[in-house]
Amino acid sequence: MVRLCAKIVAETDLYETDKEVQNLIDWVCLSEQIKENNNTIRNLIGEYKKIEPDCREGVRAQLERMKELCKERNSLYEKQNDLKGQKQQIERALEL
Repeated sequence: MVRLCAKIVAETDLYETDKEVQNLIDWVCLSEQIKENNNTIRNLIGEYKKIEPDCREGVRAQLERMKELCKERNSLYEKQNDLKGQKQQIERALEL
């Protein structure tokens, strides 16, 4: 259809002289461009869907590691506070 439109434009003056022909040719060309864009969009979405699970798994693994780090940090804070408390008790005992 696009080749027919190109041939009409190249070999006749109908595009310039007939508004209906001009509109039809423009419609065909725009429809073809829309179809190509839709195909490109589908391809991009397909590629995205192939990549997405690996990315999500990577993010999940990182989040799990972050949770582990936070637990370790919290545990160390608790131990640190216990040690400080013990130190203060020893310091008080030394003052007597």
